[in-house]
Amino acid sequence: MQGAGKALHELLVSAQRRGCLTAGVYESAKLMNVDPDNVAFCVLATDEEDEGDIALQIHFTLIQAFCCENDIDIVRVNDVAKLAAIVGPSEDSGEPRDLHCILITNPNEDGWKDPALEKLNLFCEESRNVNDWVPTITLPE
Repeated sequence: MQGAGKALHELLVSAQRRGCLTAGVYESAKLMNVDPDNVAFCVLATDEEDEGDIALQIHFTLIQAFCCENDIDIVRVNDVAKLAAIVGPSEDSGEPRDLHCILITNPNEDGWKDPALEKLNLFCEESRNVNDWVPTITLPE
């Protein structure tokens, strides 16, 4: 489990550096609608106060269904603050971003194979084998 958290951290940093990271529920939904084949990985994040947000839970259900239908690996993270520390504010405006949904897209470079993404794909596959379709990952400190 800790290995998956470390891999997710590495993937988020790498994807952001390469410009392959989309943050936000609405931005992610738009991207999945326009170009689902380009989405490589999905992260859904909540904090305790988000658990009662019915609208957010409905969005999560729809995103999860879309990811399952399009063979996109998906994980949950229960610490938006740790995610914000990794991803940081929006580069355009410097404003905090909606980090409830983060998509990692395939870069235009065909040869890019991220070892962290491969580890996470394997982790998700192993989780599905034990009927955990959206595993929860704990990010490292």
